[in-house]
Amino acid sequence: MKEYIYPILLGYFIGAIPFSFIVAKLKGIDLRKIGSGNVGGTNVLRNAGALYGGIAFFLDIFKGVIVVLLVKKYGINAQLLAGSFAVFGHCYPICLKFKGGKGVATTLGMFFGIYPYAALVFLAIWIFVVGITKYVSLASIIGLLSASVFTLLMGKSYWMIFLALSLFSILRHESNIRRLISGNERKTDVIAIFFKREQKKE
Repeated sequence: MKEYIYPILLGYFIGAIPFSFIVAKLKGIDLRKIGSGNVGGTNVLRNAGALYGGIAFFLDIFKGVIVVLLVKKYGINAQLLAGSFAVFGHCYPICLKFKGGKGVATTLGMFFGIYPYAALVFLAIWIFVVGITKYVSLASIIGLLSASVFTLLMGKSYWMIFLALSLFSILRHESNIRRLISGNERKTDVIAIFFKREQKKE
């Protein structure tokens, strides 16, 4: 029983650490009251800049990786449970009244922890789509689906879990999808944001 209870609790409570919210607060920004109001890395990037956004993304990804590694000795099922509940914890953190992010970064972290090739597929697709369209939401949706399909094609038995988590995150992008369809989705030039920061350093 421990191999199931422990991963669930560990996954949820580590996943529920609102790193994006905390990182933005360090700069005096309450993500709930600015931009999209979403407690996620993209909102940090848009409103706090490249450094804070990069840190937020890294930490949210790290949550998904670390919980998977911490329960590795219990087997793949425990890893899948821990990773899944880390995503749920990120989306429904108890300390923020269950109002969290959309789960993309933490899902990516789970991919890295269990099957890194799927994570690399996500990143390649995400960078390409966001570079061409500047729609972070669209890049995330396509990246998640691509990584899940890749996992299926590679014959991994847990591809359905990857797909289920991807669909869960996509459902949390409902408002983004509506705006994409209507042509009102906000564009974010991620490359320009980081490039401008590098220019300032020179």
